[in-house]
Amino acid sequence: MGAFLEAIDLKKYFVIGHEGTVHRTPVTVKAVDGVSFTLQQGETFGLVGESGSGKSTIAYTIIGMYQPTAGSLLFHDLDLFGKGKTRPLALRKQIQIVFQDPGSSLNPRQTIRQILELPLRLHRSSSDLLTEVVRLLELVDLPPAYLYKYPYMLSGGEKQIVAIARALATSPSLIILDEPTSALDVSVQGKIINLLLRLQRELDLSYLFITHDLSLMRNVASRVAIMYLGKVCEIAEMSEFFTHPQHPYTQMLLSSIPVVTEEEERAKPVKVISTGEIPSPVNVPPGCSFHMRCPRAMEICQRVDPAMVSLGEGHTVRCHLFEQSQ
Repeated sequence: MGAFLEAIDLKKYFVIGHEGTVHRTPVTVKAVDGVSFTLQQGETFGLVGESGSGKSTIAYTIIGMYQPTAGSLLFHDLDLFGKGKTRPLALRKQIQIVFQDPGSSLNPRQTIRQILELPLRLHRSSSDLLTEVVRLLELVDLPPAYLYKYPYMLSGGEKQIVAIARALATSPSLIILDEPTSALDVSVQGKIINLLLRLQRELDLSYLFITHDLSLMRNVASRVAIMYLGKVCEIAEMSEFFTHPQHPYTQMLLSSIPVVTEEEERAKPVKVISTGEIPSPVNVPPGCSFHMRCPRAMEICQRVDPAMVSLGEGHTVRCHLFEQSQ
């Protein structure tokens, strides 16, 4: 029995134009470039990275909005993109997504009842849709009075709660959370996180949690993968990740987290200061994509893209510093 969800050398490239006048050469963005990870039943696996690192592209590929350029995605050991296969409806309903902006992901012309009834009509054969919709509202702590409200009548947090209820309508086993709290006030974020954790315990859900907020990830994820320009830099258990970060980019991210106490400051790694700007994803530098900003870059980093190296206990890092020590 394999992993619950497994990405194997996943790639997703986009052709965004062409160069030249006679011999037209396609201009390609390597949004996801050889990403591998596993997600186990019932866990929260975090994907962290700056904007443009490829996190959301992975999410949209998993749910079928994009076809992968290469590589495999296995769900319960079944290839989600097997050649000549249409993803079965029973498999599609098992994977749902909650988007970043609930204001744009909910139909403004439909009531909450209509929004929640749609996935029930598509994926379930319940004859009493109203009872099912009320049950979904109760599951996310919203009263039945919300049935006949429209999205514009709700706060940002309430809209996101409705989006979570909609994701639950198909009784999924995996929910992808694409920056689910970044568009919300800080005071509301905690409520949403507590709701997600409760639903995970009660319904045995697995989460792929995508965010750029490392402080938030520390409170929700059991394992985390750090992404940079379409590739994974480091994967580790959450406790290991915060206490023994290895990749210079990971150390840079952790050292930049704001803290409020001296104890938190002591727990941070030595500050790593990067130089330069993030390269364009259209023109990713050869070798290690981080070498232009890395204070520990070596000559080999400019020429050879490093391979993932295992440090034991599920901790892997993609860096020449650790290839040298093997």
